[in-house]
Amino acid sequence: MDAVHGSPTRSRPDAADVVLRFVNTRADGAGNIEVFSTAGGFADWAVEQDLLTTATVVTDSDAAAARELRDAFVTVFLAHAGDPAVDGVRIGDAERYLRQAGARYPLTTVITAGSARLGAGSTGVPGALGTILAAVTEVAQSGDWTRIKACCNPPCHFGFVDRTRNRAARYCSPGCGSQVSMRAYRQRQKRAGS
Repeated sequence: MDAVHGSPTRSRPDAADVVLRFVNTRADGAGNIEVFSTAGGFADWAVEQDLLTTATVVTDSDAAAARELRDAFVTVFLAHAGDPAVDGVRIGDAERYLRQAGARYPLTTVITAGSARLGAGSTGVPGALGTILAAVTEVAQSGDWTRIKACCNPPCHFGFVDRTRNRAARYCSPGCGSQVSMRAYRQRQKRAGS
């Protein structure tokens, strides 16, 4: 049994995967719906991710807190991708929110004979969101923090790991890059025709 979550022990997912599964719960232009729109939606997702048990009471304000945390991460990941639509004010607001979240969802060190890692210092919803923060910290400590990006094609903003050698990827897929290029081409054609 996992002492932290009270569930059968299974292999821990990669920290970057945990972060991406969290940030990729938002609605986008490709037909994906907002997973955290209700308490039930957030609870179902968190149970599926083994972050909560089915007995945990989740409220609409918990779902709102998850959306706010996720949206702050998306802003930071857009900054990692060099999205020109994300200015210093927006990044500063996201960083401030994330500092507050760090205080709201404290972490603790989990030490075993084989390793040491961060884990949530609470249970319930604060523990679930703390687990996300612990995964973020693990990614940052691995040196891969700036490789986690959000697609610069609005409204996609799908989170991805930039695996390019020069770390210059801005889009989650060639399709999103093509959409942005096509929009820019149409705008140039429209301006030329005016």
